[in-house]
Amino acid sequence: MNLGYSTPLYLLPFDHRQSYVTGMFHFKPPLTTDEHEAVAGSKQIIYDGFREALDSEVPASCAGILVDEEFGADILRDATKNGYVTAISVEKSGSDEFEFEYDNAFAAHIEAFKPTFAKVLVRYNPQSDAALNRRQTARLRQLSDYCRAAAQRFMFELLVPATKAQMERVRADKNAYDRQVRPALMCQAIRALQDAGVEPDVWKVEGLDRREDCEQLVETARRDGRRDIGCIVLGRGADQKRVVDWLETAAPVPGFIGFAVGRTTFWDAVADYESKKIARQEAVSRIAQRYREWVTIFEKARVFHASAEYKNTETIAPRTTP
Repeated sequence: MNLGYSTPLYLLPFDHRQSYVTGMFHFKPPLTTDEHEAVAGSKQIIYDGFREALDSEVPASCAGILVDEEFGADILRDATKNGYVTAISVEKSGSDEFEFEYDNAFAAHIEAFKPTFAKVLVRYNPQSDAALNRRQTARLRQLSDYCRAAAQRFMFELLVPATKAQMERVRADKNAYDRQVRPALMCQAIRALQDAGVEPDVWKVEGLDRREDCEQLVETARRDGRRDIGCIVLGRGADQKRVVDWLETAAPVPGFIGFAVGRTTFWDAVADYESKKIARQEAVSRIAQRYREWVTIFEKARVFHASAEYKNTETIAPRTTP
């Protein structure tokens, strides 16, 4: 059914487009040639930070990047040449409804780069607009079928935005929604998409606050024989403490194989460079250091809990009387 992907995956995503162009640079599309080069150049800084991190504690076999074709085509080619895990975004940026960036030519664009993963970002709430969900699912099934036929791995970034009614239930408390409502909705969404024939190899999901919710999500993602499906935690632009909490919660759960933390890794460093507060190399090194920190946090949490669980299962042989 699936190719699957269950090896460790530490992803640095910088495929942000519309929000990045407007939020970091305050440019308004369509971009001039100089503006495009400025955005692409900043993504090269992020990529250089990724590569610097690989010179030390980060195992290259587990490291990867997620970047867009529009501003990162040269980066994707270089990463592929160097044997890094690569993921390329397929969705149209800035759209609340999933649509293909290159319409019906999406397959040709994937094949031009031959990435490890074709990745989509989708906002899907199973209790939201049913017609919207049907339209998105039809397009997603088209992509999933293509990936299966082409032996192309498929990564699905699932966001579950709250409906108005759901927010009213938690009195507009976003943290309460994240903890009390969203975990079950995520599982419902995965089930609905799987039942409709959408079969990712990796689910890229919003962080969860409780281990039992992580376990339930993996159980759903791997149900009915999907045993090699992996899950990774996305950063959602959250502050460092929140990201650390999410990583430490997910890491001990079998099936959670890594993370994809982008803006919390690179945003401040790039912003400081663009405002001329720091030199380029300092920006590169700050990104590398933050990326290393995520890897260390995830691996320590995974190894520590695995060791603790092993000790708890050890049995002492009964003493026999001579």
